[in-house]
Amino acid sequence: MSFFDLFQFSAVDLAIDLGTANTVVYLREQGIVLDEPSVVAIETIGGMPRVRAVGDDAKLMLGKTPDNVKTVRPLRNGVVADLEVAEQMIKHFIVKAQAKGGKLRRTSEIVICVPSHSTQVERRAIRDAVSNAGARQVWLIDEPMAAAIGAGLPVCDPVGSMVVDIGGGTTEVGVISIQGLTMSTSVRIGGDRMDEAITAGVRRNHNLLIGEATAERVKKQLGSARAPRDGVGETGIVKGRNVTRGVPSEVEITEAEVAEALAEPISQIVHAVRVALENTPPEIAADMIEGGITMTGGGSLLSEIATVLAEATGLPVVVADDPLHCVALGAGRALEDQGYRGVLHRV
Repeated sequence: MSFFDLFQFSAVDLAIDLGTANTVVYLREQGIVLDEPSVVAIETIGGMPRVRAVGDDAKLMLGKTPDNVKTVRPLRNGVVADLEVAEQMIKHFIVKAQAKGGKLRRTSEIVICVPSHSTQVERRAIRDAVSNAGARQVWLIDEPMAAAIGAGLPVCDPVGSMVVDIGGGTTEVGVISIQGLTMSTSVRIGGDRMDEAITAGVRRNHNLLIGEATAERVKKQLGSARAPRDGVGETGIVKGRNVTRGVPSEVEITEAEVAEALAEPISQIVHAVRVALENTPPEIAADMIEGGITMTGGGSLLSEIATVLAEATGLPVVVADDPLHCVALGAGRALEDQGYRGVLHRV
């Protein structure tokens, strides 16, 4: 029995989908053990800032904090915007994930997912944040590749596959064959931009100012990639502050209004997919006639988006079985399975 075994102190390997909206952590041999919002609440007391809450607890504070507390999203568009806060958040999530393992552990390898078109500076920032949070060795994996592995696509075979991952900050489009990205594109349009479009639409149509959490709730309840057939669809009540009178107010909005607000970000996502198809080698494009397009990420759960994409491309479009966790699952499999080691790289 070794010293580490005696004290139940062993290495633990993690794969982390460090997303703009949510962070998902995969623990070796155990699967996904954590899925929480990428939000940190910072409290300032006597001029000294300290972390008050992280993840679920911090998200509950969005838009409701006093002057000495602010909620921060340390990632924007899939990359680190605030290095110091990102480190604190990652440390918190690592400790919380390690606790799920039932033993006191020290971190060994961590695989981090990054946008395919992120710059070397952005990749170093993510690597540094994870290293400073306690990782001994950091590997990077492109998000489209991780999503494809997590969705069960044949990434190791000489067959072309296309994956569209719509996250909180970015939409990643990747064409994959033989463990490599044959073609990839990334647009900084995702769930956050959809929320902003809904907020702007409600203010424009009803003079009502709503918060980030309310916009996200409306997107989930009434959001659709195209207008309903009856021109109205379902309706819902939205509460916020009347811009003209400055008092709390509530209005009724329709599914058609939300679809109109979402039209622009949806069209940009469709355009990105069409650009990727136009630049795909012909032999791989031929494979897609049967294989079609696989969608992952939280944005793929938006009603009718798969249908809109199928009509725009003429290809079959399917949503993966577990779209919210595909990227983390793929990164975890790349960590565990030596056959996927070729898709991992360092900065």
